[in-house]
Amino acid sequence: MSSLSQILPGTGRGTSEAGGGGSPLDVASVEAPLHPTATRRGPPPRAGEDFRIGLPSTREESWRWGDPAAIAAAAELPRGVALDAGEWFLDLPGARAVFVDGVLDEDRSDLRHVTIVPIDGGSHTLGRRTTGLGWSLRVDADATAELIQIVHIATGGDNQLSAEIVLVAGASASVIETYVGAGWSNRSTRMMLGKGAKLTRAVRLLQAGGFVSLRDEVEIGAEASLIVTVLGAGDAGTRIDGSITVTGDDAFAEYGGALLTRNDQRQECAVSVRHAALNGQSKQIWRAVAADKSTASLAARVEVARDAQKTDGVQSLRGLLLQRTATVNLKPELEIFADDVKCAHGATVGELDQRALFYMQSRGIPHAKAQALLTRAFVGDAFVQIADETVREAFVADADAWLERAL
Repeated sequence: MSSLSQILPGTGRGTSEAGGGGSPLDVASVEAPLHPTATRRGPPPRAGEDFRIGLPSTREESWRWGDPAAIAAAAELPRGVALDAGEWFLDLPGARAVFVDGVLDEDRSDLRHVTIVPIDGGSHTLGRRTTGLGWSLRVDADATAELIQIVHIATGGDNQLSAEIVLVAGASASVIETYVGAGWSNRSTRMMLGKGAKLTRAVRLLQAGGFVSLRDEVEIGAEASLIVTVLGAGDAGTRIDGSITVTGDDAFAEYGGALLTRNDQRQECAVSVRHAALNGQSKQIWRAVAADKSTASLAARVEVARDAQKTDGVQSLRGLLLQRTATVNLKPELEIFADDVKCAHGATVGELDQRALFYMQSRGIPHAKAQALLTRAFVGDAFVQIADETVREAFVADADAWLERAL
């Protein structure tokens, strides 16, 4: 086994780590097929049973940057009135689904290809809580599903929901998910891509309060392509867990995005890509912006199996501190067992270029506006893979709205 590591020091209170020792990543394998259909729901313990039972602990290496206490606090937020889902849908044709506290709102949904079925949430610490009725998208061979938009509305307390996306050989689909409201929204999504299948998924985390935890488990078959882009631009705490296995030759996986934090907010992601086949490619492009006393943490891992020759893996983790009281933690990691690969990673944490700020101000641009323009350009690196212009513009608009609040 060989392990590559690289550390690029930053400024302020940002940190970056690579290689050696433990990893803040959950690398649970997803090589097994989807779990059998669930037959009953297993709700998490609530008051009287100690709701914290079963929640992760910061003593676990994979959660050392996590904030399990914030999950428990979010689950106790009082219930309120559901937001209007209409304003959160993008102006695009296709199917639409609205889930309020994890339950389908049939009156405001047009499911089309999506069905509601029992789904097993798996064995992951948080994923297993989602076992029960969830949404399922299955696309037949060589078929293209209409765009699917899903709005998740939280009104307080906790809500759990599982999902599965299965694309047979040659199938393609696009999914956009938006999270709004307040409370603990816990999600587990399993994705299986057959030969030559293509899936694009965009996730907008815009909850005003509480906590959003996402668990994604993916299997990618030969010549298949996965592109997932996540934007955390709300004021809720966030935990993103991704476990991706490239099981077929000549497959491609891209999983990245941006986390924007302010006040005392904490957001984190921990994504692992395991290459188990020839000629695989993967990209993890993440950007983090932290203001005030907030914390953003990015952990990305690539594992290349002995038989996964000709693998090309790229990790780019970059953090930006808007104030030195903020923190960005970065940890890229490569674990390579093959001897004919091209893999690289890098991690940098820094501040805005003072010379660029001075130049812009000397041209009459106000300081806050100059900060916003430079930060927007920094974050934009994480959105270039979004092919649909409307979706990309929505991500930029969400980031701009965050900048207006943060600066």
